[in-house]
Amino acid sequence: MFNAMFSMIIFPGFLFLAALSFLGEFIDRKIYARLQNRVGPPWFQPVADFIKLLGKQEIIPTEANQTMFKMAPLFATASVVTAFFYIPLWTPEAMYSFNGDILVVLYLLTIPTLSFFIGGWYSTSLYARIGTVRSLTQLFAYEVPLFMGILSSALLANTWSLTKITEFYVAHPWLWLMNLGGFIISLIALLGKLEKTPFDIPEAETEIVAGAFTEYSGKLLAFLRLTLNIEMIVGAALLSAVFLPFALTYNPYLDFVIFLIKLLSITFLISLARTVVARLRIDQMVNFCWKYLVPLAMMQLLLNLAVKGVMIK
Repeated sequence: MFNAMFSMIIFPGFLFLAALSFLGEFIDRKIYARLQNRVGPPWFQPVADFIKLLGKQEIIPTEANQTMFKMAPLFATASVVTAFFYIPLWTPEAMYSFNGDILVVLYLLTIPTLSFFIGGWYSTSLYARIGTVRSLTQLFAYEVPLFMGILSSALLANTWSLTKITEFYVAHPWLWLMNLGGFIISLIALLGKLEKTPFDIPEAETEIVAGAFTEYSGKLLAFLRLTLNIEMIVGAALLSAVFLPFALTYNPYLDFVIFLIKLLSITFLISLARTVVARLRIDQMVNFCWKYLVPLAMMQLLLNLAVKGVMIK
């Protein structure tokens, strides 16, 4: 019982994940700044921002549904933290694993967007409602190629378990190259899920202030920002487990370092993408996903079916 609580709360649970999320935010902001010829924040800035927000007063709009407004950030944070427990990290086996857990992880990673929609909508703010509608519109665009890209890798491994997928590609190390297209598709779709440039349309601070988060402040805003940071780490860990499950040495210390390198590499790609690409309009984002990402994801799916047929023969 104590070991289970320690694993869920401290390592590799919530506190470890929160620390990773602060590190990820620092690296993201630092790279983003350096690529724009700016100095960027010091290493402790994400933690300082979080602590500062915890001490701020919470201001809730008079006409807002207070229950929904307050519960939305908690549901969002809980869902991404729970998803982390089912993803293999620096070992082939996740903390909790069962056949079909990949579907549960994808479902849990959808809850934050729905929570942002509920919280922003019930704040009754015009800017927040515009942002929430954009968030939900994006959801129906990027989720399809993201699911297809990730599940195509599972299809080749012939399992819906993330642990079994990792074990399969560790046993067949060169087959990960077959999923390179799916990795790129899923990485682009992940930018939409994280609402980062060029898919930061729901926030678009120059247009609608802060989107769904416009009326949030204090501890609630702190947990919303923490959720986005954790979601980036969990998304990077998911892509790492599905598409980059190689270089496992079964030395726990070395594998932990390799795990961090893979996470930071994906974070760097996210920072690079949001630096070099300008924001799209919502219609451009939807068209891009359905006209390009979905057909490419379908091609990846058919390729994996063909490779799977050859392997079975």
